[in-house]
Amino acid sequence: MNDTFVILFSLICAGIGILYAFYLSYWVMKKDAGTAEMQKIQAAIQEGAEAYMARQFKSISLVAALLFILLWGAGFWSDHFGPLTAIGFLVGGTASALSGYVGMMIAVRANARTAHAAHLGMGAALSLAFRGGAVTGLLLISLGLFSVAGFYAVASTLAGEARTVSALLSLGLGGSLISLFARVGGGIYTKAADVGADLVGKVEAGIPEDDPRNPAVIADNVGDNVGDCAGMAADLFETYAVTTVATMALAHLLFPESKNAMLFPLLLGGIAILMTIVGSWFVRHKTGEGIMFTLYKGFIATAVLSAAAFYPATSLLMEGVGGVAAQNYYLAALIGLGVTIALVVITDYYTAKKFSPVQEIAKASVTGHGTNIIAGLAVSLESTAAPVLVIGGAILGSYALAGLFGVAIAAEAMLMMAGIVVAIDSFGPITDNAGGIAEMANMGKAVRDVTDPLDAVGNTTKAVTKGYAIGSAALAAIVLFSEYTRSISKGEAVFNLSDPLVLVGLFIGGMTPFLFGSLLMKAVGQAAGSVVEEVRRQFREIKGIMEGTGKPEYGKCVDIVTIAALQKMMIPSLIPVLIPVLVGATLGAKALGGVLVGSIVTGLFIAISMTSGGAAWDNAKKYIEEGHYGGKKSLSHQAAITGDTVGDPYKDTAGPAINPMIKVMNLVAVLVGLLFFA
Repeated sequence: MNDTFVILFSLICAGIGILYAFYLSYWVMKKDAGTAEMQKIQAAIQEGAEAYMARQFKSISLVAALLFILLWGAGFWSDHFGPLTAIGFLVGGTASALSGYVGMMIAVRANARTAHAAHLGMGAALSLAFRGGAVTGLLLISLGLFSVAGFYAVASTLAGEARTVSALLSLGLGGSLISLFARVGGGIYTKAADVGADLVGKVEAGIPEDDPRNPAVIADNVGDNVGDCAGMAADLFETYAVTTVATMALAHLLFPESKNAMLFPLLLGGIAILMTIVGSWFVRHKTGEGIMFTLYKGFIATAVLSAAAFYPATSLLMEGVGGVAAQNYYLAALIGLGVTIALVVITDYYTAKKFSPVQEIAKASVTGHGTNIIAGLAVSLESTAAPVLVIGGAILGSYALAGLFGVAIAAEAMLMMAGIVVAIDSFGPITDNAGGIAEMANMGKAVRDVTDPLDAVGNTTKAVTKGYAIGSAALAAIVLFSEYTRSISKGEAVFNLSDPLVLVGLFIGGMTPFLFGSLLMKAVGQAAGSVVEEVRRQFREIKGIMEGTGKPEYGKCVDIVTIAALQKMMIPSLIPVLIPVLVGATLGAKALGGVLVGSIVTGLFIAISMTSGGAAWDNAKKYIEEGHYGGKKSLSHQAAITGDTVGDPYKDTAGPAINPMIKVMNLVAVLVGLLFFA
């Protein structure tokens, strides 16, 4: 197949995806935003989200500018660096920021519209929330493909294949850096507000979640958008972009004579965008149909259509590459799709209310706070086993079919589902905010009977997406590690466990996710403490809040969590950048290789444990609130709130942030390897 055709096809498909995302945005914005009170609440959430994102980007830009200069200046020492590499970094960072920011802005505007659509029934509200989320999903994969394909087309023409590879990896680093800051900052913001609001509002004052009397309620709703929407979008954008550029770089190293292998990920990406658009049309709710089943119809349709379309694409480009039949590469891609489905099913089992793990935590709450915590920790630890076995089986299977490039293709195929997965994920914060607006605007029981089930399902979809993101990140990190081993000393480095440098590297790498996670948990706890003190002050000093005659000072809590998130995100975010540089400069290439392996192994387990365990705690609380084990305001409910409070920074701050942390470490290591050891 002609090289130009593949690049043009991918760029055209990316353009179609962007245009369709803007069409969905237009469709959402045409819907009724509800009463004046609803619009006022939505405007406050929007204002808080925009203000935080602007300040976050300002903080990130300082670090990004420094790295841009370093990548440009490194060209004096190595041919792998210079202006092209620095520009690649800028392109990746800009595209990542845009995908998260624009998608979040549509999600913020969809929340009041979803609440208003609840008057028309479940189908109308579900459709609006999903389409609002689909904007983020489509922008993510479309901007990701457009930036990679467009940059590759320009760079390879100007500088040739070899220098383009390092520039592509730098593009991935730009996306990863934005993702890391968005995940860390957004995660601290959302959970500091959430925990602070719950501890004083629900536990001490005994008022419902999203009650307008709670001064932290607006900050909590803002956090859902900057953390779960913008943060997740940036996270999966960088996983998508990094996996694509890593696969292209690996193809260049393994098959230098075959350009088809480098172009193959771009062709799959273009197909995936078209299949995601078609798959989204299957999300139509029928009376009596489960909400999750409605969403999964789109997911299954996208998977089936992609599996069918990948076969001719593989036959056209990959026949005989590396002495491997095209059908083997196709089967490796099917393994990647299978891993996606398996991780979704496993995560759903451990986090959904209808299955035993969540119900066991709810039952344990009857005997108190301690037994709730014990049960939740047990579920979080258990939830790591099945995903790791699935990922291990996928590595063995894809490697047996097509070697190391087969593993890369499996990872690439997993990421082809990112658009529909993020659409389902962004559905979560939209429905969460819709429920909050319905409560604050006193829209009545009929509306809450629609928004509450949507919110509960949204909590599960967010957990499912995190499980998918972690699994895809693990495979992507393995591909990046392979890239590292082949970039240093022409692939001649041997990582022997009897070598003390390798062992020390393993220990340092294994320690890093623990240190990183602890800093984020502390940050949430400290910021939440400040929110608690502020909410208590307002309850104490502002007369009439509890009676509904006094107005809380919502902006105070928004300012507290904004400042805390921006201040506390810097040190954790720099850890995965500095550790590879310091280890590489002081201990050398073998120790740095050990660091990467250690971080991948421990990071995978911690991330799965935190995200699944935290979501299980949350849904155990919701299960009790439905009337089980005493219902709301019972002793079991109070214990479940404690578990949910512990689980909040687990599932929405520390756990998800380990994804970009691992990939930033690997990308920095590859670039350090090219600079010092190649």
